[in-house]
Amino acid sequence: MTLHKDLKTLGTGATTYRYDQPDSDLLEVFPSPFAQEDMNPAQAVGTLHIECPEFTCLCPMTGQPDFARIIIDYQPDKLCVESKSLKLYLGSFRMHGEFHEASVNRICNDLVRLMEPVWLTVKGEFTPRGGIPFWPTAEYRRKS
Repeated sequence: MTLHKDLKTLGTGATTYRYDQPDSDLLEVFPSPFAQEDMNPAQAVGTLHIECPEFTCLCPMTGQPDFARIIIDYQPDKLCVESKSLKLYLGSFRMHGEFHEASVNRICNDLVRLMEPVWLTVKGEFTPRGGIPFWPTAEYRRKS
């Protein structure tokens, strides 16, 4: 089984970067190996931990840059997010003005809509501004 046959950006040799507006259309998925019986005969439950240590966006009030480590943990159901598309998506926040909490919540909601995971957590560890660090967390848990 080919897990990557429908991906548009990975391996194309040409990458277009957009930095001014978060765009969930940049995100791509592939079938979760944990959901493929031929790839997971023991039916192990898999989780993923992703860290983006160089996330940036702008303060919507001052226009000053905000820097953060974005941490994404999730248990996929049928789909996983493709890493290059995630990099491009997170990079699209670079010149966008949005509060920390809103950015983290947007990332969580966009990933949930994309993958429909069992559960997903997005945490933003923003560097201190005015001596106060903000570390918002957005969580999703599928209802039984």
